Amino acid sequence: MNKLKQTWEYLCKHKYAITVLIFLLIIGVLDDENSLIQRVSHKKEIRELNAEIKKYRDQYEKDSHTLKELISNPEELEKIAREKYLMKQPDEDIFIFEEDLEKNKNE
Repeated sequence: MNKLKQTWEYLCKHKYAITVLIFLLIIGVLDDENSLIQRVSHKKEIRELNAEIKKYRDQYEKDSHTLKELISNPEELEKIAREKYLMKQPDEDIFIFEEDLEKNKNE
């Protein structure tokens, strides 16, 4: 009986600390939807997705600029067709050097 009384007195003496500890345990770990662990993982995922969005926006801007250039400048269109896609005029011959071919594949 004495042991039970000591435990009860300890609990009464530290009731606020125990309540806060239980609250932090529930919020931090046990709650599946709103736990701090989930919040940290969601923030990390949001950061990664924002970085991916920025990458694709930059790529979009670059491609839009290239498209405008190709539409407005037929010489640029011909240049890209010849260099990147190895196209030619009907009366021309193309000589492909392996260095250039590897360079075009890497681009």
